[in-house]
Amino acid sequence: MNSGEMSITIGWLYPKLMSTYGDRGNVITIERRAQWRGYNVTVLPLDQNSTADEIKSVDVIVGGGAQDRQQEIVMRDLQGAKAEAMRDKIENGTPGVFTCGSPQLLGNYYEPAFGQRIEGLGILDLVSIHPGENTKRCIGNLVIEVTASRLAQELEAMIGTKPYLVGFENHGGRTKLGKVEALGRVVYGLGNNGEDGTEGAFYQNAIATYSHGPLLPKNPFVADWLIQTALRLKYQQEIKLTTLDDTLATQGREAMFKKLKVNLPNIANTKV
Repeated sequence: MNSGEMSITIGWLYPKLMSTYGDRGNVITIERRAQWRGYNVTVLPLDQNSTADEIKSVDVIVGGGAQDRQQEIVMRDLQGAKAEAMRDKIENGTPGVFTCGSPQLLGNYYEPAFGQRIEGLGILDLVSIHPGENTKRCIGNLVIEVTASRLAQELEAMIGTKPYLVGFENHGGRTKLGKVEALGRVVYGLGNNGEDGTEGAFYQNAIATYSHGPLLPKNPFVADWLIQTALRLKYQQEIKLTTLDDTLATQGREAMFKKLKVNLPNIANTKV
C-alpha cells in the first residue's frame, strides 16, 4: 500500500476553547508533514457537537492549552461515552500531543487559583495545582531532554542522536507526577513544577507537555513520530517516512540553543 492510499484523521480537541498560545500550529504541522508525503489528511474538530463515535474514528489526537474557565466548560462536556472513548483511544495506543491545559484535563484533577477543583479523566496519573494568584507563573523558554524510555529510543532511531525538545512554557499550575513516566528532564526552564526537574508525561503513545511555541514546528521529528506511529497502528504494517528538508527548523533550533547557552551534542542531526 503506497502513501496515496493511506489516510490520517487528526482529532483536534475543542479548537475554540483550547487553543491558547498558538497550539493550533501542532495540528497544522502534522497535517502538512503528512500531506507533503502524499498521505490523505482530515482534521476533525472534537467539541461539544462531537459524538463518541467521532472520537473513536481519529488516528492522532491534538489538545492545546486553555484558561481555567474554558477548561471547566470542556470538562463538563467530556463526560460519559465521550470520556470513555477518549480513555479507550489513549489506552489502545492512539498517539497524541497534549499541551498545558490538556494534560491537566487527562490527569486526576486540577485545582485553579480560584474556584472548585476540576476533576480530570484520570488517564494520566498526575495532579495539577495552582498555588495562588500571588505566585509567579512559570514563563520562559524551555529545553528538555526526552527521557521517557521507549519514546527516547524511537526518536533517537529516527534522528540519529539523543532527542532534545525546545519550546516555551507559560503556566500558573504546578504538576506532580504519580505513577506515570515523565516526558523528559529539564535542561533549561522550570517544567512541571520548578522543583523536581521533570517536564511533561508520557503514557502509551500520548505526549503531555507544558511546551507551547507551538511544540511541533520547533521539533518536527516529533510530528513525524506521531504520523509514523499512527500509520503503523492503523494499517498494522511497517512505515518508513520519506525525508523532508528541515533545514530552517534545524537552524532555528540551533539559534535557540545558542541564545540560551545550552550545549547539546549533535543537535543539527534531525534527519528521518
